[in-house]
Amino acid sequence: MIRAIVVDDEPLARQRLRQLLSEEPDISLERECTNGLEAVEAIDELRPDLVFLDVQMPELDGFGVVDTVGPEHMPAVLFVTAFDQHALKAFEVHALDYLLKPFDRERFHTALERARRWIGEPGGSPRQALAPLLEQVHQGKPLSDRILVKSGVHHVFVKLASIQWVEAEVNYVRLHVEGTSHLVRQTLSGMLSKLDSRRFRRIHRSAIVNLDFVRELNPASSGDYAMLMKDGTKLTLSRTFRDQFGEWL
Repeated sequence: MIRAIVVDDEPLARQRLRQLLSEEPDISLERECTNGLEAVEAIDELRPDLVFLDVQMPELDGFGVVDTVGPEHMPAVLFVTAFDQHALKAFEVHALDYLLKPFDRERFHTALERARRWIGEPGGSPRQALAPLLEQVHQGKPLSDRILVKSGVHHVFVKLASIQWVEAEVNYVRLHVEGTSHLVRQTLSGMLSKLDSRRFRRIHRSAIVNLDFVRELNPASSGDYAMLMKDGTKLTLSRTFRDQFGEWL
């Protein structure tokens, strides 16, 4: 049995998919989500095999869902979208399927059959294609000013400008924000790509700082610098990354 969820902010669109899926004996519709935040939590909780994912949603769109969950952790995805030439071209380039609203029963079955083949090949091309898809879709688009992070059993939005510093923890990064911290499934380089380079700088192979929260920068041994943050945290600016601070050193 293929366990699926439907994510769309339009009630009629969810109803249409619900009706079509009810005719498929090998599909179990586990949950309907009305926005991207609900989708992230449902994917994290249910670990479905297949997601029908609307591209255009307020707050957190379909690409934001993939970015938050992580391309490598996403189930098979069938994107559902109104006409968006940029997105459709990206799907086609990366051999990912989509349903263009309004879609008919035949087009739905074609896409669903392709999804069945994907699910029969764990770790296959759809998951591998999601990362380059995100890269292409985000090209030229302004950086978001928020990031979605898990806090307990729920997810919350954190303003990027409020992040004081970021440290690497194996396959995660920890965001230090106003007296608390959040663990995010992301690489340090991946996190850096989401941040404004005018404000955030890498200081070490395992740390990034927000310049607005740096209090002092003093020479230390072996070409390193001692960095004191406004909250009293002491960090090290490695000599390898001194060129990030050339205008101050």
